[in-house]
Amino acid sequence: MARMLVTGGAGFIGSHVVDALQERGHELTVLDDLSTGRRENLAGALERGAALSEVDLRDGAAVLELVRSVEPRAIFHLGAQIDVRRSIADPAFDARVNVEGTVNVLEAARIVGVPRVVNTSSGGAIYGEAEVMPTPEATFPAPMAPYGQSKFAAEGYCDLYTRLHGLSTASLRYGNVFGPRQDPLGEAGVVAIFCGRLREGRAPTIYGDGRQTRDYVYVGDVVAANLAAADSGATGPFNIGRGEEVSVLDIVEALREIAPAAAEVFAPVFEPARLGELERSCVDPSRARAELGWEARTGLVGGLRTTLASLPS
Repeated sequence: MARMLVTGGAGFIGSHVVDALQERGHELTVLDDLSTGRRENLAGALERGAALSEVDLRDGAAVLELVRSVEPRAIFHLGAQIDVRRSIADPAFDARVNVEGTVNVLEAARIVGVPRVVNTSSGGAIYGEAEVMPTPEATFPAPMAPYGQSKFAAEGYCDLYTRLHGLSTASLRYGNVFGPRQDPLGEAGVVAIFCGRLREGRAPTIYGDGRQTRDYVYVGDVVAANLAAADSGATGPFNIGRGEEVSVLDIVEALREIAPAAAEVFAPVFEPARLGELERSCVDPSRARAELGWEARTGLVGGLRTTLASLPS
């Protein structure tokens, strides 16, 4: 049994990573300040012996103290500021959490001698309005919001620590992740919000014309990518997605087909497009397939069914 540390482990994706690591028999410690993460996401994990430390990533001394006490075999770094709109309104805060917070994790890993850090990054937010679809990792990033810029900077520090200190790091550039535990009432992806509206019998709101596309990837597949990255020695960025463009209108139609009884009330309401949002986003997962042995296995409709079923009636 190895000790593992998951930052942001009370969040949507992080809590699923915690569950999967526990299923493998590992001893889990979660770092989360619970500003957006939810303790209830860890209810089962805590019952099974996981430990939760309420630490702010911006507090370098506290991060180091925790990493020192755990001495993990790997750190899964999922803690972040993920609200694109907040990053535009307060880019300095976004940078303190996503850049300084990542540096604090890397520095603690270096000092303690942690063998591997798997960093969570973003595909669409980093690449911006890319010309090539699906977009490969070789595409030079051109973020359209401070959130994407901070994630790119955090990746740069991961690469720096690999070059300068020999710390083994990999950054996973997720597509648009969806699945159970994504909060439909908070700053969430469109799938969680639309599933919540469908359960409530309310119309979905689409910002723009609805033809904007994303690469939707199910959370279970993202968890599998984290485990594959931790088991690998490969470094640098890896796209984690299905490599398929799906529009917002496609999501609406798929949900109407899954729940035909609600189709009549589930007609979208259109609002003006929001600043910083991309028209198209889709990542090329070829490198992850070749070097990590990973590929997405959950289809869009199957993932939507599971997500919808996870919400209270």
